Amino acid sequence: MYVRGWWTGAWPTRRSRALDVFLAVSLAAGDGVFLWFADQKFWLPPPVVSACSVVLGLALVVRRSHPVGLALFLLVFGTITGAGVFAVLVVLYSLAAYTASRWTVLTIAAVTYIAALAFPSPTATADNFAVQAIFGIAFIAVPVLLGLYMGARKQLLASLQERAARLEREQHLLAERARGEERTRIAREMHDVVANRISVMVVHAGALKAIAARDPERAAETATIIGDMGRQALEELRHVIGVLRQGEEALPQEAVTLAHVRELVGQSGAAGLRVDLAVRGEERPMPIAVGRTVYRLVQEALTNVHKHAGAADTRVGLGLLPEAIEVEIVNDPPTARPEHRLPSGGNGLVGLRERVTALGGSFEAGPRGGGYAVRARLPLPAS
Repeated sequence: MYVRGWWTGAWPTRRSRALDVFLAVSLAAGDGVFLWFADQKFWLPPPVVSACSVVLGLALVVRRSHPVGLALFLLVFGTITGAGVFAVLVVLYSLAAYTASRWTVLTIAAVTYIAALAFPSPTATADNFAVQAIFGIAFIAVPVLLGLYMGARKQLLASLQERAARLEREQHLLAERARGEERTRIAREMHDVVANRISVMVVHAGALKAIAARDPERAAETATIIGDMGRQALEELRHVIGVLRQGEEALPQEAVTLAHVRELVGQSGAAGLRVDLAVRGEERPMPIAVGRTVYRLVQEALTNVHKHAGAADTRVGLGLLPEAIEVEIVNDPPTARPEHRLPSGGNGLVGLRERVTALGGSFEAGPRGGGYAVRARLPLPAS
């Protein structure tokens, strides 16, 4: 990773550190031997220059962590002593490759070049000064340009790796969110299929027990209703399991009509609930998603009346507007506690709100005059 500043502050790995130690020892020995036997004359005796070259070469162990400090050490120490030949190339390369600020790199490289011209070796003459100036440019520019290229390449690779890691984390979060939404949707479908149907069946079973002895004919009708509702619950449960195995295409594509809603209201009426259905507007086919949500709204609201209000008078209103469908289910205050107390998980209204808001509609539910009211408005898609 690269950060802004004079040096990157990124300490090398164990493998890189071992490579730097090997490189430092090799260049220290190479420069030391080379300058010991070199014909070039320096300010200092060859043994001293050779020893200084060994020191400069060993300093390469910090070329990754402190490239700027190492370059400044080369600029001062190497210029005064004339130490280093091959190590200078590695120092300049490390400066360009591991320093974040390009201005720092270019400034130090320019100062190094000027220092090499300002303090030539004792054997330098006016005839070969121009050659040394041209050679100095190549000697400094090549490792610096190579280091800049490698540094930019490493930054690009680090950026790509970071982006890939970020995308992987985002994909993981999206997958987790999708799984959570899928679990919520499945729980909502199971609640609609099992809780609502079974709740009304329990109410019918209680009524059957009460009238079995005194009204066998009505008891038989109630038993038939329980059987029909059980078969409907099994059919809807089969559809939900089909969704788990095959996906959304396993859902029935039959559109819900007002006949289905009337049948639902009739089932609650047969269970002893005093419920009326009022329809405003022109009856027409509803979109599949909207019709299914309307059906679930009425189903859940009537189930809650059975659970909490017993035989309280209930009114179901449907407003078929050109641009939306309005649903309202209102029950009066209960006159008596329900005979058959049904368990409630408190998730039904939450699921209804999720269904309605998913279609861009509005939903509200709450007490009203001692009773309870559920209202929703579902916009219709533009034709």
